Amino acid sequence: MKMIYGVKDRPKAGQLLLFSLQQLLAILAATIAVPTIIQNGMSQSAALFGAGIGTLVYLLFTKFKSPVFLGSSFAFLGSMFAAFGGAASASMGYFGLLLGAIFAGLVYVIIAVIVKFAGVKWIDKVMPAVVIGPTVAIIGLSLAGNAIGDLMKGSATKTVTQMVAKIVEGAAVLVPETSQVPYANTYLALLCGLVTLGVTIVCSVYGKKMMKMIPFILGILAGYALAAIFTGFSYLPGAEALRIIDFGKFAALTTPEAWYPDFTFLHAFRFGDFKGANIGAFVGTVAVAYIPVAFVVFAEHIADHKNISSIIETELLKDPGLSRTLLGDGVGSMAGALFGGCPNTTYGESVGCVAISGNASVATIFVTAIMAIVSSFIAPFVLFLATIPSCVMGGVCVALYGFIAVSGLKMIQKVDLGDNRNLFVVSVILIAGVGGMSLSFGKVTITSVACALILGILANLLVNIKNKKSDAALTAPVVTPEIAPEQAKEESSDETV
Repeated sequence: MKMIYGVKDRPKAGQLLLFSLQQLLAILAATIAVPTIIQNGMSQSAALFGAGIGTLVYLLFTKFKSPVFLGSSFAFLGSMFAAFGGAASASMGYFGLLLGAIFAGLVYVIIAVIVKFAGVKWIDKVMPAVVIGPTVAIIGLSLAGNAIGDLMKGSATKTVTQMVAKIVEGAAVLVPETSQVPYANTYLALLCGLVTLGVTIVCSVYGKKMMKMIPFILGILAGYALAAIFTGFSYLPGAEALRIIDFGKFAALTTPEAWYPDFTFLHAFRFGDFKGANIGAFVGTVAVAYIPVAFVVFAEHIADHKNISSIIETELLKDPGLSRTLLGDGVGSMAGALFGGCPNTTYGESVGCVAISGNASVATIFVTAIMAIVSSFIAPFVLFLATIPSCVMGGVCVALYGFIAVSGLKMIQKVDLGDNRNLFVVSVILIAGVGGMSLSFGKVTITSVACALILGILANLLVNIKNKKSDAALTAPVVTPEIAPEQAKEESSDETV
């Protein structure tokens, strides 16, 4: 993919701000979703602040050569729940979040040291294009369900109480059960999402100059405007089904807490709460919950960097080097968790944004990180971002996740799929990933992407168990013996006939 702005390029000030806002919008939904899922008082704005800090650390370690944004990692959701559940109180739970992020970051640091001395050639042998290509595709495809699910729902919800039959003391009784359901119906939300997607596509394909480089901003604005119109009419009597946007979130502006991030470290070090707790058991629980997942995310780290490398046509695992990207990711996770509680990871949404916009400028990522930090203190802006309905972000994510999948498939364009060895490897990865194969061991979950990658590596090793002589015979060039000109002419004539 031809980049309009390369890694070292620096767009003009106005353009830079727009490009950075686009990156921020691309990573926003997933970044603030993690603390929303965990709850327990975790702050969305603090997670945004932590993502900005983590990204700055990453850029420093990678010498500003890798255009990647770090955001809250979904892979550690189970680990974070374990950190809260293993504590005697919420405050110790926050300490568990920090401790877990340190454990995960140290795994990256240790692997980085090993890579520094062992080099990266082993990665090309263990994870060649036939393994990494379909794995990157799975990263996009595994998120397809999230994109479509968001595409078909609004953000404004209402509480509905239903009578549900349950068995109580051996007898079936009806008990009330409440749930949150969207006001707007699926088709209305889908319309807003498709408008968002359509405007994004039109701007990217037919737009000129700036319009072509900020398709996500224009798409989100178009979808948000349509959703706002529907929501405005929803306040008329009997028209509640048109309500897509939850403008009630702006009511939080009246509370002081909305105007500053509630940093994790403010709650983590109240040592009075540790009295009487079994510290050894607590630390052990957190370590077991975080360390194995860190190894899983390491595999995704390599896949993401292979992906962005193919997009910008620069091998980032060699320059600045895998050891530096790992250190940036690991230390960045620790720094980000100190403020937001969430370990960070490289974001596919950021990679997709680079691919679609053609802007690989690291300056854009740097300004995005600063923008995330500053905006976390601007309550109206954070709340506005929080009101962007799911269907609108879903429309954008259809394109983002799709580009990730396609970029992975492009990696295997030059792979000979006529060779059964390659065909088996690609097939195993795609089916395991699309099928959603995942494994859980207590609090540790190996994601479908990681399972697909591990199976792909094993399959690749299995189909290539043979002696060097046989491999050399397969890869040796075909040598045609020299023949006389007259003979060549005759053979050519025979072939023509």
